[in-house]
Amino acid sequence: MRDCDSCNNYVYDDEYECYECVVNMDEDDYMRLISNERATCPYYQSNDEYKIVRKQM
Repeated sequence: MRDCDSCNNYVYDDEYECYECVVNMDEDDYMRLISNERATCPYYQSNDEYKIVRKQM
């Protein structure tokens, strides 16, 4: 999907040996996300630790 690779909620699952989203999305959010290519995930969290620091500079 869109920016899943750079999201904090996209984690590696050792049991299944793959990455997965750990957010418990409801059906409406999931359908909105997969039906619209331009939709952004409402649960996206950047894993860029320095994003806030750059804004303060």
